[in-house]
Amino acid sequence: MLNTYYTVKEYGEKEITIQKSRFIGYIQRAESEDEAQAFIQKIQKKHYDATHNCSAYMIGENNQIQKANDDGEPSGTAGIPMLEVLKRQDLKDTVVVVTRYFGGIKLGAGGLIRAYGGTTTEVIKAAGVVRRQLMQGVALTVDYSLIGQLENELRNAKYLIDSIDYLEKVTFNVYVEKGEEDSFKKWIVDLTSDNVDFKDLDQAYIEIDVESTKEE
Repeated sequence: MLNTYYTVKEYGEKEITIQKSRFIGYIQRAESEDEAQAFIQKIQKKHYDATHNCSAYMIGENNQIQKANDDGEPSGTAGIPMLEVLKRQDLKDTVVVVTRYFGGIKLGAGGLIRAYGGTTTEVIKAAGVVRRQLMQGVALTVDYSLIGQLENELRNAKYLIDSIDYLEKVTFNVYVEKGEEDSFKKWIVDLTSDNVDFKDLDQAYIEIDVESTKEE
């Protein structure tokens, strides 16, 4: 499992008009090629009357599945520019479709590359980007006398407290970045004078909002 990677936050869509042609971008996550193809077919069915429904997707931890489809546009002017945007922003498990309704004015190869790449950039902005960070869950059990100090220190250090259980003792369920568990536990031991019990919980990906900054 990757410790961290980027993907789109959610489903998004964005329409722009260039030289009277309508370009409508659609994007969402896809964790398999079947999911990506199903999304593409859904958009094709929705816009069965469009001039083109061009697509691209990038799937897998190592981006091992990369596909682009020009859907009738001149070779290399639609799907590849869309895929290049995904690659530049390093968006894994992501599928994008750009639908075009021709407006009567030819854009030329350069114009098409800019139009499809630009629409992809805009729909990424519309959907938002997240960094998925692999975290290790750690349960910290302490006496009630340490609640205030421990909670303040955890929050000040910006650790993610998932929950706090108040039983015979108090248990803080905290997420720590994968690989930082040992240093985190040492810090807690020092903080509590070793009056703490640890238990490792499940790992999980936590999503952190980021801005897509790599423009066309």
